[in-house]
Amino acid sequence: MADSLSSRRSYGSDGLNKGVWPNPVPGQLITASDRFFTRSHAPVPVIDPDTWGLEVDGLVERPGRFSLTQLGRDFSEHRVVATLGCAGMRRAEFLDMGPLPGELPWGPDAASTGRWSGVGLRDVLEAVGVSSRAGHVEFIGLDQVLRLESTFGFGGSIDLKKALAGDVLLATHLNDEPLSPEHGFPVRVVVPGWIGARSVKWLGRIVVRPDPSENYFQTKAYRIERTINPEAPTDVSGGVPLAELPVNAVILDPKPGQSIQAGPVVVLGWAIGQGGSGLAAIEVSGDGGARWVGARPTAGGEAGVWTFWEARVTLAGGPRELVVRATDVGGRSQPATLQECWNVKGYCNNAWHRVRLTVK
Repeated sequence: MADSLSSRRSYGSDGLNKGVWPNPVPGQLITASDRFFTRSHAPVPVIDPDTWGLEVDGLVERPGRFSLTQLGRDFSEHRVVATLGCAGMRRAEFLDMGPLPGELPWGPDAASTGRWSGVGLRDVLEAVGVSSRAGHVEFIGLDQVLRLESTFGFGGSIDLKKALAGDVLLATHLNDEPLSPEHGFPVRVVVPGWIGARSVKWLGRIVVRPDPSENYFQTKAYRIERTINPEAPTDVSGGVPLAELPVNAVILDPKPGQSIQAGPVVVLGWAIGQGGSGLAAIEVSGDGGARWVGARPTAGGEAGVWTFWEARVTLAGGPRELVVRATDVGGRSQPATLQECWNVKGYCNNAWHRVRLTVK
């Protein structure tokens, strides 16, 4: 591959590796494990699999602690192909509208698709017996994040309906290999269709709750806030918590700033519906959105999995702008402009994706 992983790493002021986002490869449905994007908020914890145990408690009838051996022995293996996307994907486009202090300038690359295996969350919850008062399921990691002068495990929750849907996995393997430390060894959650922050890594505890998690990353971050608080410009605690990823489509080739010859051009990319739903239409324009042609799906498209697509447009010479937009099977489509989806933290940008080119 042209890009080395080391050249795509981002480091915070504390020197910690904050993220890796190698470009998805057009048409490569399953992302190679060493090219799968990562995002963390603390150092990768060192975990002994022989002493590790998963605590499950809260509003359950039979609280328990499960070792790796018990999970593999007592529950059936489940396999899920799922696309994970960072909530900050395509944030860099918002920088044309102003700075986003403290936020990583993700491009459209922070999405990857894996072949996950492990045990079903629903099976584990059925084993411990969920109370009728339950409404949410919280996941807490074993990493140690420092925020607001407190140290705690990264965490967040999903609603009980999603937790029992059957597609949420307590994954032990990615692409048929045990999870590597940076991908959440020994166990991580995989929540298809939701923001990547809910697929908590280095899982140590599951808490069944009546209400959403009170973890910092649920109450103070990963929220859509469209009004800046002048006294605390980065505060989004009053915003709406993120859950499902929105419908989105991305152009992978040609690349921004590329110089190409006039005439017929093949455009490649990926798209996915809200919450991982299917797509009703993918359209591409070669003139900034004045005229559109339909794109042809080439791979993927199952529930929770991105769709790769290709389209052919004819470009005349001069500066040109390629645009893609998608509509999912629920009728949800992408907003045309960045202004329509701007927010304080730059989350979940799903405006029409635009790529500017020079056509010779």
